[in-house]
Amino acid sequence: MITLEELKKRLSRNPRFLKEYEQADAEYSLVESLIEARLSADLTQAQVAERMGGMVSPSFTTLRRFAVATGTKIQVNFVPLEVSVEDERANGT
Repeated sequence: MITLEELKKRLSRNPRFLKEYEQADAEYSLVESLIEARLSADLTQAQVAERMGGMVSPSFTTLRRFAVATGTKIQVNFVPLEVSVEDERANGT
């Protein structure tokens, strides 16, 4: 039986596979960053949607197209604000 690492190594020789793998990896990283940021803020998905003004479904396809158009790759980082979210909401920002 072939291991996952062996399969990945074999498939990595295929340029088409590598391209698709990199895109899927970038999408997973973005989703993981969004989830980590939400959990760090101790919010539910519904609470995030409410704070964003309703249900929002970000398009990774749009981000990917932008990255390709600009010759860049997607890298997302969410870092804590210096002020609390409540302070920003009170100030309308």
